[in-house]
Parts: sequence; structure tokens; C-alpha cells
Amino acid sequence: MSGDPKPLAAGSAPSARNQAGSSSRAQALRWLVRIMGAVGVLMAINQQFLLNLFGFQPLGNAYLYYLIGLFLAVSFLAIPIQSKARRHLLWLDLLLGAAAMISAGYLGLHGLEIIQAGWEYDAPLIADIMSSILILLVLEGVRRAGGPILLVTALIFGSYPLFAGYMPGFLWGTQFSLIETVRAHVLGVESIIGIPMQVVAELVIGFVIFGSVLVVTKGSEFFMELASALLGHSRGGPAKVAVMGSGILGSLSGSVISNILMSAPFSIPTMKRVGYPASYAAAVESCASTGATLMPPVMGTVAFVMASFLGVQYSTIVAAAVIPALLFYVALLFQVDMFAARRGLQGLPRSELPDIWPVLRKGWPYLLSLAVLIYVLMGLRMESRAPYYASAVMLIATAFNRETRLTFERFKVLLHDIAVSVGSLVAILAGIGLVVGGLSYTGVAGAFSRELLLYAGGNTALMLAAGAVTSFVLGMGMTVTACYIFLSILLAPALIQTGLDPVASHLFILYWGMLSYITPPVALAAITAANVARTNPLTTGVQAMRLGITLFILPFIFVYDPALIMHGTPMEVLHSVALAVIAIWALTSGFEAWIYRVGRIGLPSRVAFGLGGLLILVPEPITSLTGFAILACVIVLNLTLGRRKAEAKAEA
Repeated sequence: MSGDPKPLAAGSAPSARNQAGSSSRAQALRWLVRIMGAVGVLMAINQQFLLNLFGFQPLGNAYLYYLIGLFLAVSFLAIPIQSKARRHLLWLDLLLGAAAMISAGYLGLHGLEIIQAGWEYDAPLIADIMSSILILLVLEGVRRAGGPILLVTALIFGSYPLFAGYMPGFLWGTQFSLIETVRAHVLGVESIIGIPMQVVAELVIGFVIFGSVLVVTKGSEFFMELASALLGHSRGGPAKVAVMGSGILGSLSGSVISNILMSAPFSIPTMKRVGYPASYAAAVESCASTGATLMPPVMGTVAFVMASFLGVQYSTIVAAAVIPALLFYVALLFQVDMFAARRGLQGLPRSELPDIWPVLRKGWPYLLSLAVLIYVLMGLRMESRAPYYASAVMLIATAFNRETRLTFERFKVLLHDIAVSVGSLVAILAGIGLVVGGLSYTGVAGAFSRELLLYAGGNTALMLAAGAVTSFVLGMGMTVTACYIFLSILLAPALIQTGLDPVASHLFILYWGMLSYITPPVALAAITAANVARTNPLTTGVQAMRLGITLFILPFIFVYDPALIMHGTPMEVLHSVALAVIAIWALTSGFEAWIYRVGRIGLPSRVAFGLGGLLILVPEPITSLTGFAILACVIVLNLTLGRRKAEAKAEA
């Protein structure tokens, strides 16, 4: 009978048992990660709101050690020992996780003694042993989460105090012995528990929770539906939906790759359906997701680190980033619209798109939580507590709908996502702390900035060019946060000393570091989107670089014109924004060979129009007027030629 079970082949029973055992181990591992994530979230909430749960309210440094021990262990359990490994070496991962919790837990229990007795300079033997174990575990964590290049960077600069006294010229610094180096990194306050880890503890965990809650309660679906209802019917509508939807969603999640994985399966097929080539569709998605991490209110981890380095509130960084981020998305919308106009691409039929009012009625919990986030963040200036309040509002508001409420299954996913995300961040930033500590303790960071300033001769343009190239190259081999932290220590002080605005200087480094997401040969965002679109990653990367050309230009604009980062009077800001929008329109018209009300243009007109846009961007009246004159001449010339061609055609 066809329904009878087939006899098992030789050896299949043990294989089935092995698979069952492997599955049960994987489930147990996931539960362990969830439990540790839940403990970490409770500890963060307890610390943030001073709840004193179970009489537990550790000192600042003790809290950081507990956080490192817990989430470093999570990173060992969640990230395989090799990137291509299909399964974990469970015994080794458990051993490393236990060692991380024991060593960091010991230091946390003695947090007060570390400060009062000056263990950074003279510690007991057991403290030295625990510190040595922790520093080795941090290196393994950064290798797993950040890759070999980041590991090598952490090793070189983390060990710099060992040989700084032998280095020539401005690379010379204060030298430490091996045990002094270990103590400084682990027990001092400028390395492993320095600014990067403090930022994770104070700000980032809350925003990771907010982004995860948004995803598990189906907030991503709402924002894509909202974008579809608003723009889906317009010319080239699906591409505009991808730009708007990915921009909003990414600005709330703060992650480029996860944003692509969430939105690309919806956006790319619809773009291909109306006629966009697969590589172009993937490029649109990768650019929109990359720019999203620059879009307030929730930017990437690096924005929180930037606020700490500059000694300003996070809301200051948010305000400075608004206009550049919006200009980037304006440029993307211009380009996809002109591309559609040139190729005659249409939008989706209105019958296939949702109506705006039902979408808004269904999505009110997300809009409400977003409003709470912005109000608490910008209005009440309670930056560290804002994401917790917004997450609580979202969970309560979505509980009234069966499709969005937090079920037990979604709760498990939520805990796992939070644990893995924070675990990866802690592993990377603890390793980057070694870089910060190595440069700070030896005094090389300040000397490097002074020497760079001296070699550049005070030439701002030369330093900006060097900074752009350095940021771009480093961004290929390490995370954007790591690249920013490294250059904010070495390069940003030199830029500021030339007279540039401090916030603009730091944003300049951040923007150029972000370019590695869409620029070959690395182009992680483009590669991820290309996999979804099933197209060539290199072709997608080239298209993405072309679409994201504004990201190459914007940093130079706001460095020389601080009004674009809200540093100026309202009239100065409006004037600079208006010029920037016109210039971006001109540049994108040149790239896409299309001028509104004129139509397709030839190569000479494209070059002239782009040149006019560049001249308008220069913050000088004469160059701006020259740029406007060039644009006017190109438009008049093309309209005249077009009219003559039409008349000749009519006569024929």
C-alpha cells in the first residue's frame, strides 16, 4: 500500500537520532540565549530607571562588567566559531561563555575596590588573572562578530603600549609592560569599559529593543503599506515605495542589512514587475537602506557614540543629521522618477494598492509610539529612556489587534533578536575599546592629529580629501562604528583645529565610512540586495554607487556650509536647503539624462547641467549665480531645439 512506511535503510535510524539530538541541542541553545537576553534586558531597565530590583543596583563600572560578561557569552553561543560553520562546537562555546561570565562577574563584584584601591595601577593576582582571561575572550568575541580585519586592528592598537617607546617620531608614546597594559585595558576606564561600551549600556540597548519590538509587532509591514498607499500609483511607484518605506523602516531599526532583508523581498519584485532591471532594483533598495541609518530619529549605533565623543546630547546629532539625510532621499526620489520617465515606466494599478485611511487606522500604534519616541527624545531630552517608553507604548497599543499583539512565539523571537543584536554589538565595541585605549594611554592620538595638521599645512581641502579616502578604505575592512571611532580619535581633532565645525567634522567621517556599504568591492548592502534580486552583485554595486552619488558629495557640502546641519539662522538654513535641493536636482538630471518639462537631453547638456549643479553647491554668490545661468541656458537651448524638431517633423 502506498500509505505504508518504507523500511529504513541501514544506518538511517542512528542518523535520525543524531538529527533529533542536534535539533534538541539547538533548541536548548536558543532558549539559553533567550534567557540570557531577558536577564540582560532586565538589568538594563533596572539600571536605567534605578529600580533596585532584588536590591541589585551596581556601580557604573560594575554594571559594564556584568553587561560585558553576559552579552559576550551570548555572542559565543549565537555566533559560530567559524563563519561558514554549520553548527557550533557547543562544548567550546559553553566553556568560553562561562569564562566570560566568571571573569567579568568577578570584576563586577569588585567594582568599588577597582576604583578606590586603584587596581588599574596595582591589582591583586586574582584580578590580574581574571583581566587576562577577559581580554583574550574579548579578542575572540571581536573575531567572531567583527571578522579577522577588526581582530588584527584590535590586536595591533591594543598592544601598542607594549612597543610605543620604540616607535619613531610622532608615533612614539608612553610604554607599558604586559601586565600594565592588561590592567589599563580591563581595569581602566578608557578601553574595554570606555566610551563605546558606555554608549551601549546607556543608549543603544534601549534602541535595539525598540527596533526589535517594531519588527515582531509587524511595524515593518505597516510602513511598507503606508509607502505603497502614498506613492505606489505614481510613475515608477514601486521604486519610490522602496525609497520611502526602507527609509522610514531603516531609520527606526538603525541596521542596514536587517532592513534590506525585511523590505527587499517585497520591494524588489514589484520594481522588477513594472520594468526596473533587477540590478537597478537591488541598487535602489541597498541605497535606501544604507541612507536609513543616517536618518533620525533612530540612527545607527555610531550616532550615539558620536554624541558621547562630542560631549553633546543625542538630540543635537539628530538635529544635525536631518537635512543631509532628507537631501539624500530627495536625490534618490529624483533619480528613480527620472529613470522611470526616460523609460516610460508606470506605477502599480490603484486596485492593487491599499487605501491610505485604512492603512493609517491599522497602523496608529506605530505612529503613536514614534510620536512618543520623538517627544521624549527631543522634547523632554530623556534620550536614554525614550526608546523604553516608546517600546512600552507600542506593545500596549498593538495588544488590541490579534495580528500584531505580542504572542508567546513572538516574545521568543523578540528575546532572541535582542540578545543576538546586543551580543554582537558588545563583542565588537569591547574590541574597539582596545583600539581607543591603546591610542589614549600612549598619547599617540593627540600627536598623530598634530602631525597630520602640520603635514597638511592647514589646507582644509587636502585634509578632507585624505579623511574621505581613509574613511572609505577603513570602512571596507571594519564596521562603520569601528571605522568612525578609530578616525574620530586620529582625524577629527585635526579637522576641528583647521576651523571646521566639530559636528560637521564627525559627520563627515561617518558619511564616508558608510559608503563601503554600497561601493565595490565590499558593498555589503548591494550584495545582500543582489542575492534577493538574483542578479550580479558587482553590477548592483556599480549601480548603487551611481545612485548613491549624493553621499559622496553631501559631506563636503555641509562641512563648508554648516547651515545644512542646522548651525545658522532660520533664513540661512532655508537659503542653503533651497540651493542644495536645486543643485541635487541638476546633478541627478545630468546623471539620468532627463530634465522635467524638457525631456531627454544629450551628453553635452548632461555635462553642462551637472556642472551647473556643482557650482550652485559652492557656498559663494558668484559661483551659485554662474550655476543658475548655466542651467537656464541648457533649458532654453533644449526647449528651442525641441520646438524646432517638432516643427520640422510637423512640416514633414
